[in-house]
Amino acid sequence: MSTQAPEASAAPSIFPFAVMCVGMFVALLDIQIVASSLQDIGGGLSAAQDDISWVQTAYLIAEIIVIPLSGWLTRVFSTRWLFAASAAGFTVTSMLCGIAWNIESMIVFRALQGLLGASMIPTVFTSSFHYFPGPRRVYSAAVVGTIASVAPVLGPVIGGWITDTINWHWLFYVNLVPGLLVAVAVPLLVDIDRPDLSLLKGADYLGMALMALALGTLEYFLEEGARWNWFDDQTITACAWIAGISGILFVVRSLTYAQPVVDLRALRDRNFALGCFLSFVTGIGIFSTIYLTPLFLGYVRGFSAWQTGVAIFSTGAASLIGVPVYVALARRMDTRWLMMFGLASFAAAMWSFSFITHDWGADQLLIPQILRGFPQVFAVAPAVTLGLGSLPPERLKYASGLFNMMRNLGGAVGIAVCGAILNNQTNFHFLYIASHLTPANAAMAQLVHGMTERWGAALGSPVAGHAAALSQLWHLAYREASTLAYADAFRAIMAAFVVATLLVPLLRNVAATNASSSDAH
Repeated sequence: MSTQAPEASAAPSIFPFAVMCVGMFVALLDIQIVASSLQDIGGGLSAAQDDISWVQTAYLIAEIIVIPLSGWLTRVFSTRWLFAASAAGFTVTSMLCGIAWNIESMIVFRALQGLLGASMIPTVFTSSFHYFPGPRRVYSAAVVGTIASVAPVLGPVIGGWITDTINWHWLFYVNLVPGLLVAVAVPLLVDIDRPDLSLLKGADYLGMALMALALGTLEYFLEEGARWNWFDDQTITACAWIAGISGILFVVRSLTYAQPVVDLRALRDRNFALGCFLSFVTGIGIFSTIYLTPLFLGYVRGFSAWQTGVAIFSTGAASLIGVPVYVALARRMDTRWLMMFGLASFAAAMWSFSFITHDWGADQLLIPQILRGFPQVFAVAPAVTLGLGSLPPERLKYASGLFNMMRNLGGAVGIAVCGAILNNQTNFHFLYIASHLTPANAAMAQLVHGMTERWGAALGSPVAGHAAALSQLWHLAYREASTLAYADAFRAIMAAFVVATLLVPLLRNVAATNASSSDAH
């Protein structure tokens, strides 16, 4: 009976955990669901080009501020009521986003959506340790790891389909039914801990303010820096200074205050510190490739939102196929070896992406995306088990927010760096290509002569035909320069994963025990 008791006790845990996972999924999905439809949203709201990106940036800034606070908020309001309130707020603000009447209202509602929905993400991570202690932790880590990696990948796919078949308003309306169900079901099913409102007294409100200021300005700096040419812009420069100074003050405050809002001392634990770094790198990989691939397909190939979604769908499908394989292996093998496989495979995928050419579509992307999608759960799930699993239960809630923030911060840093690489390397490659397009280049001269004749006949003027030929030559050179820049960005991501793979052996193996984190509640 003793061998069957743990398995039998898992049944009551599955349904409440599954309901919470639905909330986490929609919150993560919403990070990227608008990524392939920003132009449609901007057109529908008559927004200027410079304002459209704020639909995404406002959500990310709000979310990255709240995620580290979730541990403290859970202790104050309890897992049940924080999650229910977060789901309800996320649902209401989703409806408001759908009925936004101009770009200003959309930005405000998106910020509120990220602010209110963010707590669902780290809360699921900590709850998994309560519901699935001991050997069953393999299953919960696989589930949350899969959601964390698959939901952002599916975002552009689902978003593109919704926008092309219905309209952009339904990007937000699709959250209403699942959000409402989660908000109603969680108070009825989840019973992990009790609220402690006394923590409101004596809380580190200064630390919260410093953290919010540091993360908010850092996220803005990373999201908007490339567009405004980094330190050439006064606002970007000011944000960099504010982020740096407030960040240092926050670290000092957290290490000296008796009850800090984020447990930075947990970084003394080698597994947790390495787990945070590896979570940061997986964030770079997951979010940067989601950023780069649709961008390439849209601007270089000229794909629509739906065509882009179809082309990248293989990543999500491969990720789902990898889950049962991971679960089967994780019960028999050291998870550190599985994590090395996941990170190394991701690096290999980025290497295969670096051979990209201007005519790549769904067929050419299939193998690289399978290489990227299949091992994602191998990269994410062990980080949860090895990083968070090494901490005592009483520190888990406060540390989980930091752990999850690192993945989102990695995504922000990765996208910013890739954006800078695209800008700089496109110019570099264009100048190199242009330097070889001289009259001495016989192949180019022949190409221009042929295009001049064709355009001249079509336009009825040899002069106009020559001008059109030169314009077309410029576009061809720029297309090839852009494609080479994408290859450089994928190589940079590959380098980060090579470093991460080499660090995995430094992790200690975390033995599965039957201890439950409920002791901490």
